[in-house]
Amino acid sequence: MSHLLSTAPNTVPNNTLNTALNHASSTGSKAIPITVPKPVTGTPEPTSDMSDLLALMARLRVDCPWDVKQTNHSLIPYAIEEAYELAEAIQEGDIEDIKGELGDVLLQVIFHCQIYAEQQQFDLGDVIYTLQSKLIRRHPHVFEADKLPDEAAVKKRWDEIKALENAERERRGKPKRSLDAVKAGSVLMQAQSLQQAASKLGFDWEGVAGAIEKLEEEIAELKQILPQAGEQVDVTHKQELEKELGDCIFGLVNVARKLNLDAEAATLTCVHKFRSRFGFIEGELAKQGRSAQDSSLEEMDALWELAKQHE
Repeated sequence: MSHLLSTAPNTVPNNTLNTALNHASSTGSKAIPITVPKPVTGTPEPTSDMSDLLALMARLRVDCPWDVKQTNHSLIPYAIEEAYELAEAIQEGDIEDIKGELGDVLLQVIFHCQIYAEQQQFDLGDVIYTLQSKLIRRHPHVFEADKLPDEAAVKKRWDEIKALENAERERRGKPKRSLDAVKAGSVLMQAQSLQQAASKLGFDWEGVAGAIEKLEEEIAELKQILPQAGEQVDVTHKQELEKELGDCIFGLVNVARKLNLDAEAATLTCVHKFRSRFGFIEGELAKQGRSAQDSSLEEMDALWELAKQHE
């Protein structure tokens, strides 16, 4: 695989700022062709060797029907899910779980690289090279001969380097927009951050009343297109429902923001509460030798109310 073992130059430029744009514009460039890993043969044994992992992934892309049909777009939900599961494992502190979840996150990187390599776009070596280039470029206070004296100087140099990187993005046809600073994250986090950024530019209601009025308007629009009993929902109708439901959720996030509440935290509290209450229901049913599958909705609803009393 190209430059997997040696991906960074032996010497670091003395003036990282002057070379930052060159780094940005040449990131990932190499003379060696893109390498598609060769599939492992036979029944492999687990090792700690990266090349063995790449060969195993290549084998799965040949012989596993599920892996074969995946695309970079179809894998997006799994990458997000694995990141959340890693965060949860770290919070719980179980070392074995953390190792497993880190492996699942790494799997997403390997999986995506395998597919892009098959398309002759780039391979894992390019990803490693790009990462090292960015780390070197963004840490001049570590690698330059003349050390920066304090945190303020580090911040100033960081801003200069980011400006060069943004200029390079514009050269590639990606101009910087006002909302570009909003980081990727869960949809609730992005929604609230986008609203906050737009609010700073004057695009906002004065108070929560305007946000609630907009939410009620979106709910009314959703109600108008809800399917009737027995009505078949085709693809077009489903897309309309999805759009209107998204507008309602976005509107609800707006209400949370106007109330200075974190929509993500509020939803997470609800998720934990639901998980706990339903666990209580299953526990009570288990005492009776029963399960949720053989219980009525009325029985479970009564246990739900009981669970609320035990909180």
